Amino acid sequence: MIRISTIFIAVCMVLIATSLGMVVYAAAGFSAAQAGLVGLTALTLFVLYQAVAMRMRDRAEAGHQIADLSRGTADLARQVGDFGRRLAVVEAKLVSAQSTQHDRVQHVSNEIDELGALVQQLAASVASHEELLTVAARNVIHAEAPPPLELGEPVAAPAVPATQVVPALAAAVPAPVATRTATDVTATDVTAPTVVVPAEVAPAPDPAPHSDAARLLKAVKSAVEAERYDLHLQPMVTLPQRKVRAYEVVTRLRDEADKSIAADDYLPIADAAGLMGRIDLAILLRAVQVVRRLLVRNKEVGLFVNIAGATLADTAAFAQCLDFLEANRALAPSLVLEFKQSTLRKLGPIEAEHLAALAQRGFRFSIDHVTDLRFEPRELADRGVRFIKVPAPLLLAAQDAASADIHPVDLSDLLGRFGIDLIAERIEGERVVVDLLDYDVRFGQGFLFAAPRPLRPETATTVAAPASAAPAQQDFNLDPGKLPQASLARIEPPRVTGNAALVRRAAGPF
Repeated sequence: MIRISTIFIAVCMVLIATSLGMVVYAAAGFSAAQAGLVGLTALTLFVLYQAVAMRMRDRAEAGHQIADLSRGTADLARQVGDFGRRLAVVEAKLVSAQSTQHDRVQHVSNEIDELGALVQQLAASVASHEELLTVAARNVIHAEAPPPLELGEPVAAPAVPATQVVPALAAAVPAPVATRTATDVTATDVTAPTVVVPAEVAPAPDPAPHSDAARLLKAVKSAVEAERYDLHLQPMVTLPQRKVRAYEVVTRLRDEADKSIAADDYLPIADAAGLMGRIDLAILLRAVQVVRRLLVRNKEVGLFVNIAGATLADTAAFAQCLDFLEANRALAPSLVLEFKQSTLRKLGPIEAEHLAALAQRGFRFSIDHVTDLRFEPRELADRGVRFIKVPAPLLLAAQDAASADIHPVDLSDLLGRFGIDLIAERIEGERVVVDLLDYDVRFGQGFLFAAPRPLRPETATTVAAPASAAPAQQDFNLDPGKLPQASLARIEPPRVTGNAALVRRAAGPF
């Protein structure tokens, strides 16, 4: 495409050549033909000059472009060389890592083979020792066996150790009699047996009274029918900052005399009577109200609610709980369902299906009542377990007992790899907290921080509560005699002194 500047130059050259021809014709006296030839000659010279100039300019621009292209090619070659070197280094590292991994696997395989050989040798040695012991015992029995009895020989009773004689029978044995032969036995020995009555016989123990159990069963049924439940909250705090992160619901029943029945007392009876489904559903109803109130004050706090294994196995009761939890699915991040370790270890097909249904709806699980530290973190994480509560005495004493597959110091890190937090419960002393910090335990619970605080229905005495409180906050309040109403979302830990204060000062602010 012809540029505008080229057209302008051409027009200028034509005008200049025409002007030159006219000047020669008018001033120099040239004829019209001579003047036209002069103008045409000038125009030709101008065209040649413009063509040569444009060709030189194009060559210069081409030279600059070629230089730029050369520099770009050099940069590209340098980058390709750099990438080649990096790729060579990565390949070398990969080959080295594969070689190292192969050596390690081979070393472990050799050790496993050696252990297998040692186990086989040990099994063979144990079998040989057992066979030797069996042969020795058989020889002893044959050596101590009495010779065959013949007629006319005295009949002697076999020797019985004194420790194997029952005391009651020993008291009834008559006076010693002389040893008689088989022919000396007469009919009187059979028809007139001698009965010796002991002088003093210990009375048989009375059967356990059932009146207390029956009375407790009646009280539990009455409390469940009347829905007399007392909810207590115990906080879980971070270590070592002791900032409240969650609460656990502790449930107690009240009988007709308004006396509290502890969970350890009513749980076995309620489980045997088939009442755990109703109790868990009622507690879930109240727990959801408490969670709504907690979230108004603190969005990061959670609530742990215990669910019995009987409820998980009862299809009808679980269906009611599942429908209620489905309706409150938005509270799943703040509501943690807690099960016993024995319950999760004995899951049947129905329980596993129910647990999976809860996990699909976004609810997280916790494990309590831990008796040993043998866990499968991957399996628990797949089931939806996100917390494991271990008693602090068990965690600190596990290194001296065979109750764990891993050293307790590494347990928190192992669980953390699968998204499971370790919570130490039953903490009752400052020394325990200092020891738990060495185990990388980040959460704690126990009477050292706070005891379970009662949560009671609001009465007329709470009218003086702030008017700005949300309606969800008016369902329950903490016991005024033990904890202020405004501190439900956060229970301040007691002031610490001594070693605990030094630890907190060294850890710095939260």
